[in-house]
Amino acid sequence: MSLEEPRDQGTDAVATKPTTGDEIADLLGDLVVSREEHVNAPGFVIRPDTVQETLSRLRDEAGFDHLSCVTAEEYEDRYESIYHLTSYDDRTREASVVVPAAKDDPRSQSADAVFRTADWHEREAYDLVGIDYEEHPDLKRILLPDTWQGHPMSLDYDQDRPQVVTLKEWENPLADDHRENEGDTMYLNIGPHHPATHGVLHVKTVLDGEQVADVEPDIGYLHRCEEQMCQTKTYRHQIMPYPDRWDYASSGLLNEWAYARAAEDLNDIEVPEYAQIIRTMGAELCRIASHMLAVGTFALDVYGDFTAIFMYAMRDREIVQNILEDLTGQRMMFNYFRLGGVVWDLPEPRDEFFEKIRDFLDDLPGTLEEYHDLISSNEILQVRTIDTGVLPPEVAKSYGATGPVARASGIDYDLRRDDPYGYYDELDWDVVVEDGCDNYSRLLCRMREVEESAKIIQQCVDLLEDWPEDERTIQSNVPRTLRPEDDTEIYRAVEAAKGELGIYIRADGTDKPGRFKIRSPCFSNLQTLAEMSQGEYIPDMIASLGSLDIVLGEVDR
Repeated sequence: MSLEEPRDQGTDAVATKPTTGDEIADLLGDLVVSREEHVNAPGFVIRPDTVQETLSRLRDEAGFDHLSCVTAEEYEDRYESIYHLTSYDDRTREASVVVPAAKDDPRSQSADAVFRTADWHEREAYDLVGIDYEEHPDLKRILLPDTWQGHPMSLDYDQDRPQVVTLKEWENPLADDHRENEGDTMYLNIGPHHPATHGVLHVKTVLDGEQVADVEPDIGYLHRCEEQMCQTKTYRHQIMPYPDRWDYASSGLLNEWAYARAAEDLNDIEVPEYAQIIRTMGAELCRIASHMLAVGTFALDVYGDFTAIFMYAMRDREIVQNILEDLTGQRMMFNYFRLGGVVWDLPEPRDEFFEKIRDFLDDLPGTLEEYHDLISSNEILQVRTIDTGVLPPEVAKSYGATGPVARASGIDYDLRRDDPYGYYDELDWDVVVEDGCDNYSRLLCRMREVEESAKIIQQCVDLLEDWPEDERTIQSNVPRTLRPEDDTEIYRAVEAAKGELGIYIRADGTDKPGRFKIRSPCFSNLQTLAEMSQGEYIPDMIASLGSLDIVLGEVDR
């Protein structure tokens, strides 16, 4: 499906983009059935047959060009889809479009014609909740097998129902094609495989000669019901261990911050300044470790260099892992953040801890120069990555791409600056943007971001070193039991290593969420693979997949 062109607004276009709830309501007019107020965004209830018209108007006339997340849920009297909208140019402008659907026949118009990213998000909503999205280009299951019975997040789901699949139901879906005498295309299975993809991925590929004609990533092999599990746990203590397991490739503290930010705003919890600095330092250490793994595995994907580049990246990542282990006590599943702060102060003796960080930062410029000599200056890698996997900025926006994938396409978007949290707005650092839009630009973007993370860590260390001992408050006072008011809703996000990691929570008046939704940056970024691979060769498609730096634990959740 071609990217829908924005409507010509002509001379009647509004001079300033509507931001407040009343301004947006005036723009939408009769499309709005009623209003809601979510914690950080105005909500607008619309009819299920006006989704495309509403979202088109918000995108073209109000500048809400980023569909960051789609949340589906079932109530006692209705189903509901929520489209979380914001702007790449101004992240503080947010709006929620709420689409109720009938209980006995949950149908709603698909948003795919307006935002391409809605394709996968709506398939997930259909798969897990059971809402039927009309005019969707390919509405089928995405996380569960096609033969699965029922929708696991619906209220009447029978979890004891056996999931028995007969052999006939799993027969070759292309059996008829194999009986054709002639054909112009060839179907190729890539995977399901694990190496260098951080989880099991199956890519269904159609070749026209030697060129890629179509790509369909087949995900769900690592789906672990993370959202459902969080809905059965209490806000304060029991949910926090789970985020470490989403993007488990060194990004644990970034994941924890996504949940912490949403839950803290939902419950009006303030975080002490000292704890914010510790969080910021730890998060950037995780970002460096994650990017080193991304760079090492990308080189492995592109020209198979395991002995040098991959091992060099693992060597330097190990130094960061040791620092994180000193800080949190763990190497992967950190569980270090707490609502209101962190679980404990910096390790003693503090001087030795700071010295270890400074030694790493002092060596980092030479390390990165070595990486550039081995990787970005390598002629083989340049040939394989420059002008391959091209992702134009408008296409990236329509797919909801974020993080290095978006910034390498010239999109100047970073939540640390555009929707400040933690201590980022008090520090001196720059957002890295590349405009090559290709595999090479995504590599450069991550390597340059390591330098910016180092600048942030250095400033945090300087602040923590001089912090008065009697003001080192690591946690605010948090009630033993948190019970947000019934039907309070919030969507909050942080800039994780892969991009925008968001959490939607709807409270139901108890100490556990009524609905918990994870917005994975890898989930949205992976959708761009087909766009980047069209007309290219199989090796280019492999390079494009590596450049996305996905982790299937976060894609599948």
